Amino acid sequence: MTAIPAGQTQSLGAGTAGHALLAVERAHRQMAAWRDVHRLAQTMTGHPLAAHPDTGGLFHGATAVAFTLHTAGHPAYADALATLDQAINTMIRRRLTAAHRRIDAQRLPQAGEYDLISGITGLGVYLLHRHGDHPLLRDCLTYLVRLTEPLHIDGEHVPGWWAAGSPDRHAHPRWSAGHAGFGIAHGVAGPLALLSAAMQRAVTVDGHAAAITHLCAWLDQWRTGSGRDAWWPEVIGRDEWRTRQPDQGAPMRPSWCYGTPGIARAQHLAGLATADPGRVHTAEQALLGCATDQRQLAHLDSPGLCHGAAGLAHTLGCAATDTGNPELRTAAAAVLARARQQHPGTDGGLLEGVTGVLLTTIAGDVPQPAVSGWDTCLLVRGSTAQPPIRETTT
Repeated sequence: MTAIPAGQTQSLGAGTAGHALLAVERAHRQMAAWRDVHRLAQTMTGHPLAAHPDTGGLFHGATAVAFTLHTAGHPAYADALATLDQAINTMIRRRLTAAHRRIDAQRLPQAGEYDLISGITGLGVYLLHRHGDHPLLRDCLTYLVRLTEPLHIDGEHVPGWWAAGSPDRHAHPRWSAGHAGFGIAHGVAGPLALLSAAMQRAVTVDGHAAAITHLCAWLDQWRTGSGRDAWWPEVIGRDEWRTRQPDQGAPMRPSWCYGTPGIARAQHLAGLATADPGRVHTAEQALLGCATDQRQLAHLDSPGLCHGAAGLAHTLGCAATDTGNPELRTAAAAVLARARQQHPGTDGGLLEGVTGVLLTTIAGDVPQPAVSGWDTCLLVRGSTAQPPIRETTT
């Protein structure tokens, strides 16, 4: 494993904060000493933590560090977390104020306003993980409900989550009128998964159920195929929106971040939250389809969580835990075996490196929800208890 790059100590996806999650999970499982966690905690907090509204999100800065410290569940971090929460709460309030002003002005958002990696969805994940029911979490959920309301842009109504610019932030004529992403990392599946996870925990706001229904209907509209042949486009542009026909002609790689696994798992959580067995079944069939189709699996050329086999395996494992579906469990084991056979490269990060692979394989031959709750940051974990509080200070 390579060393963590300079400047990445506060990164959950690529730096020390994510790497510390592996030490946390091992400590909870009594596979390693807590001194390893403490050493990494000192590294994370050795410099001023970023909590600026323009840059702070779940995967970077103060929130990333706080997520990791809370996941440790260790009393040694209580004071640090209390201090971090003050800065994080101020940041979230400012981001929510700016987002509501943007909606009031009927302007398109950037995807980073609302997504899991950088946006309010990710900050809501932190609040749910850290506090459970919390007034500021309810404010985030209220914003996500409002995000499902259409915007009137250039003489037509577009979905409220229609994002300005291109998905990769590089100018291209295809994205001159913006885009809509479907995936769980940067698209609409992220808000759907958080709304559903919160409902599973009995944390709801006005319009909550209607918002879930609306987002599921959008995904139903853009689904191609049915049963185990079902898949969704990763992203569409305005011309595709107008014609209701995606340019993408076949499923891409079955990745957690953009592909069918994250999109289907968000709907799986929605079906569980709203007691809709039909949607649960449909989502499970889509998950099984992408996990057993060798043409799709051939695109998984790395073992990582974000783009590779570990992400698919862990998503399948969490879904199997929720419903006890033996086919999901079998598929998860097969994909995990595939991840074990692939070379992780030199990246040491959580999302694309060996840390994520090790966390996925730590429980054995079938990926399972983490003891520590580290996988809450992926939004594929079902409704489970908070991580344990350690009594020891060693």
